[in-house]
Amino acid sequence: MLSTLGPLAESAFALYLFGRNGDVAFHEWRRTVRAELGRDAARFTALSQQFRTLEEIPGAFCDAFTSGADPDQITPGEERGTRLLADLCRVAVLPHWNLIRGHLDGARESWGRVVIAHGVERLLSSLHPKVRWRAPVLEVRNGPHREVQLDGRGLQLCPSFFLSEQSCAFVPAVGKDAVPVLVFPVKMSSRGDIWGTPEHDEQALGALVGHTRAAALEALREGCSTGELAERLGISLAGASKHAAVLRRSGLVTTSRNRNTALHALTPLGTALLRHSGTDRLPVRSPFPIPFPAQRVRSLPLKPVGPGANREVV
Repeated sequence: MLSTLGPLAESAFALYLFGRNGDVAFHEWRRTVRAELGRDAARFTALSQQFRTLEEIPGAFCDAFTSGADPDQITPGEERGTRLLADLCRVAVLPHWNLIRGHLDGARESWGRVVIAHGVERLLSSLHPKVRWRAPVLEVRNGPHREVQLDGRGLQLCPSFFLSEQSCAFVPAVGKDAVPVLVFPVKMSSRGDIWGTPEHDEQALGALVGHTRAAALEALREGCSTGELAERLGISLAGASKHAAVLRRSGLVTTSRNRNTALHALTPLGTALLRHSGTDRLPVRSPFPIPFPAQRVRSLPLKPVGPGANREVV
């Protein structure tokens, strides 16, 4: 799994979004970029609308889909479309790249924890609603009908910041080894932070105080579903869903949905909070620093040790 195919590849997906107004999560980004581009915005809108489907993007910008491709390496002799893409990258992607890269690194770490805890099949079954694992075939629905034989090359997985949440993309060959890549969108409630919208929900942060949510953060270190979170904490399904929602609004957890299952994982901020609080040093056999729920504690008789000692403690 990769963290990113680089800013130019992200710019290619950003170009496709730029000429379409359907994804609410990117409205503020479009408005900001159009203002910065001024009259040149019309050129990028026209270029974007030349592509009828997302599947056309990787083929049109082959050079952009080289891992780590740098827009400054694009020379005046390149095709006009590639030069325009590099120009868009400098205005629309690079100013935010450090934050974007942080989100992508966090997504890679979160999915890596899913693999460690639950295996590759769980990962492949949870990436995106359009992706389905039916061993030994990985199906991607609603795309062009074709069959790709890996022939030992393997398959790289890569999150993308500028893919719409309803989309995923297959890139037939990336890099000198021509390895195919399945690109899927990052789902995160905090994406708006980069466009200048409020970074924190103060009410959610205020509600964060308490042992149970600290334990929920620890339980989500490896990523899990709402049902698994409820089981680990010994609370109801509704309670686990509520705690996950508060953590998500606080920017500590990200949630992805695949059919009827919600899978929660820590964001880089959530991971940093755990590390700062020292919970990563807890004993492996005692991962949850909270008392058992009251309904699970029973009265324990104490052995008499003297006059009046025949009592019970709860």
